[in-house]
Amino acid sequence: MKKQLITLLLAAGASFGAMAWPDKPITLVVPFPPGGSTDLIARILSTKMAEKMGGGVTFIVDNKGGATGTIGAGQVARAPADGHTLLVSSLGPFVIAPHLIKVNYDALKDLEPITIAVQAPNVLVVPAASERKSLAEVITYLKANPGKMSFASSGNGSSDHLTAELFWQQTGTSGVHVPYKGGGPVMTDLLGNQVESSFMNINTAMPQIKSGKLRALAITSAKRSPLLPDVPTLEENGIKDANVNSWQALAAPRGLPADVKKRLFDAAVASIKDPTVAPKLLELGFELVLNTPEQFATFQAMEYARWAKLITSRNIKAD
Repeated sequence: MKKQLITLLLAAGASFGAMAWPDKPITLVVPFPPGGSTDLIARILSTKMAEKMGGGVTFIVDNKGGATGTIGAGQVARAPADGHTLLVSSLGPFVIAPHLIKVNYDALKDLEPITIAVQAPNVLVVPAASERKSLAEVITYLKANPGKMSFASSGNGSSDHLTAELFWQQTGTSGVHVPYKGGGPVMTDLLGNQVESSFMNINTAMPQIKSGKLRALAITSAKRSPLLPDVPTLEENGIKDANVNSWQALAAPRGLPADVKKRLFDAAVASIKDPTVAPKLLELGFELVLNTPEQFATFQAMEYARWAKLITSRNIKAD
């Protein structure tokens, strides 16, 4: 009888412990400054996940920028795996930065994948005044003038930089990489005709494409974007294995309890699919991904290997 009572008490205690989560605010660490695409996704998740989970759950967004996103990612990797500290990040800290700089975490082992929320392709853009009117004209120019045409990026090892490197590799051409400290200065100099082109994220480029200040020549997605139906993909132009998507994902410290992970996954998926959210994201050029933790882990491993190979073969260095 005494043994049965102890068993019941232990079961009740375990049940109470499981029900107690979360017992404090959940922090979404964004490893970049406020205002970018990753910050936008984090703030949507913080509001909507609180609604979906109910019960007075509170989410806080904490921007911890620095070292191409690895400071914030490292902070999450070292946090307790109790479901109160999560990471919302783009692909850099997950699959690119560890190949470029020394980081204090193992991107494949120390972070628990939950879901990739959204992704967005890059677009090859040139100023409206550019003499290059098509991707074919760009390639012809590059082959006739190796190392002459400038390609701006938001920094060494960024998605736009690596897309340019892939493009040169796959077309047997070369250009001049011009790294900036962020996308803002890239846009300023593109519009001012100080640089000739950029593989810019579609979310950033769309307003200037719509206004006619930038010309879109190609997109890095597998299919044409409904936002730019007249812009061909790289594959349509015969360029293989150069598809690139920037993506924003939700992760946690490794060892997150399975029941907590499921609640977070379900809430994140419901948040992004919410009818007040999904149409707005699609209008901005995002594609909804919402893959399972297992699919995320498989995809991360593939991306990790892909960028490691490119960075090594092209001898790409950090700033």
